[in-house]
Amino acid sequence: MKIKQRDDAPPAASGYAGVAKQIVLGPADGSNEIVLRYFSVAQGGATPRHSHDFPHLVKVEAGRGAVLGPDGGETQVSAGDYVYVAPNETHSFKNIAAYPFEFICIVPARGEPSATDWGPALR
Repeated sequence: MKIKQRDDAPPAASGYAGVAKQIVLGPADGSNEIVLRYFSVAQGGATPRHSHDFPHLVKVEAGRGAVLGPDGGETQVSAGDYVYVAPNETHSFKNIAAYPFEFICIVPARGEPSATDWGPALR
């Protein structure tokens, strides 16, 4: 068993301006199959529209944001909302408020390049 605080997780490269990422639990903690990440998106920031062959499980922790779906439509989300992004579904997360938009994102370990050294920085 491993118990940590988010503050124990050092920053990880997101590769995108205004998007901060931490790997809270992952291979370094003995979790070789799944990775729990924490993102903070600054005012005006967004992740790029992208897709991949694995799902995301997301819980919004703070702030207000929008999830951009495959058709380009936006759905607003806020603290307490949960989002499932299916494999191969084009998506993006953006901040729509004047304060940070923060969310937990759980992916398979192969979806976190800083844990596996595979692929682009955000995935």
